[in-house]
Amino acid sequence: MLCELIVRLRFAGRIEDHVADLPITQAALGDAVGLSAVHVNRTLQALRGDRLIATSGTQLRALDWPGLVQAGEFDPTYLHQKDRDVAF
Repeated sequence: MLCELIVRLRFAGRIEDHVADLPITQAALGDAVGLSAVHVNRTLQALRGDRLIATSGTQLRALDWPGLVQAGEFDPTYLHQKDRDVAF
């Protein structure tokens, strides 16, 4: 889900210096993907621990885009953005 959000925000021009502003609570993010806020929190902690992301307030920085894509098993082809580069 994070990879998709990052790609969509990038296409919309809403990412600056590899930082995405995500004004969404962990509970709302969990509701969107069918997970508890506790699970979302633990997952974000693991991603931070693996140095894939960094967070500060509502900001999320992808520190290791290829690693994040691999961890999330993200395949951007379903987004139908053939003309656009999805590399971060």
